[in-house]
Amino acid sequence: MQTRSTNLATVELTEGNFQDVVTQNDMVVVDFWAPWCGPCKGFAPIFEAASERHPDVVFAKVNTDEQQALAGHFAIRSIPTIMLFREQVLLFSQPGALPAEGLQSVITQARGLDMQQIRKEIAEQEGEQNEAVPQKSTGGG
Repeated sequence: MQTRSTNLATVELTEGNFQDVVTQNDMVVVDFWAPWCGPCKGFAPIFEAASERHPDVVFAKVNTDEQQALAGHFAIRSIPTIMLFREQVLLFSQPGALPAEGLQSVITQARGLDMQQIRKEIAEQEGEQNEAVPQKSTGGG
């Protein structure tokens, strides 16, 4: 009989399931990678180990070769790129492999955030951006 941990280890993300995974889970860490990428291969064991340490967090991988539209949507220019979503809010996005301590730090910091405050700040920023839209000039100078 094979025993399995309660964690799914890593989930393969596609265009078809990305939205569901991010919206149905409190925290999702995403690794954009490719099979030919050396740094991606080096980061994989760190990502896997973190997934085992954090069974309440979904760790997901996007193969950028197979999911080009998804990589394009997030403007992935360098791999690996690590993203962290909490309550459907993108809190972290950084190209480059993280050391184990770095990944741990990102997860710990994300857990410690007050998401109500984050949503309030996002709403305020969006309001300021809407106010900052240039008005049509009526001439004069």
